[in-house]
Amino acid sequence: MNVLYCGDAAMKRGLLISILSLMKQVKAPLKIYILTARMENASQQYLPLSQSTAQRLNGLVQTANPENQVTLIDITDLVDATPPTANLNTIFTPCCLLRLYADQVSELPARLLYLDTDVICRLDCQSFYQQDLTGLELAGVLDHYGRWFFHQHWQHFDYLNSGILLLNLAEIRRTGLFARCRQMCQTQQLFMPDQSALNKLVAHKRVLPRRYNEQRRLHRNTVFQHFTTSFRFFPWLHVLTVKPWQVDAMHSKLKLHEYDDILADYQKLIVTL
Repeated sequence: MNVLYCGDAAMKRGLLISILSLMKQVKAPLKIYILTARMENASQQYLPLSQSTAQRLNGLVQTANPENQVTLIDITDLVDATPPTANLNTIFTPCCLLRLYADQVSELPARLLYLDTDVICRLDCQSFYQQDLTGLELAGVLDHYGRWFFHQHWQHFDYLNSGILLLNLAEIRRTGLFARCRQMCQTQQLFMPDQSALNKLVAHKRVLPRRYNEQRRLHRNTVFQHFTTSFRFFPWLHVLTVKPWQVDAMHSKLKLHEYDDILADYQKLIVTL
């Protein structure tokens, strides 16, 4: 199974938890690719994930299966060549745009499961990964809130969340989808840059059931749980953001103990990364 993560040095905590969850649930060999880069905007410099961290993660995944592998790829040169100029200073980290350079990275295989680092794999996802993608650029799940406000076709919900995407990179390279997304991010300021560009420009996609990107709360059939920001109405209307590495908040605010075994391993291992 080919898995893609993207980000800077600050993604270590989420990356470790997400990888631990894959190690628990996926028995097939894991080929994990991490795209990283040095980026800078008006207020902050983003440093690439270190090779030493990648090497430690590689050693970790091989304890579960010697065929598992973690490969770190620094794409600073690609970003510098076509920077997302119009979207460097949004409320979102510009590192979220790194996935849009994947088509230019020759080391990446034709099929990839892209995961944000605040995603936990809860059940075996191999049947999801192996689904037929003939003629499709990608497959994903509707955005929990965005589906109500953003539409390409008003007859039905079609606005995807970009945090979990099954990518047909061969088709994306053929159609130029990511290249057009990069160009849009260079010239047009977008609310959620990568997600907005992908939804505007993708021509061939499949909408999948929410159990493959559960953004709200855990259900019995949840395969991937994605810890996004949500609105809560009790005991008052408020915004709630809890990430998996905020272990105390997972327990106290979300009342969630489903992943305690993974989080216990995370707390032991994070000091070594």
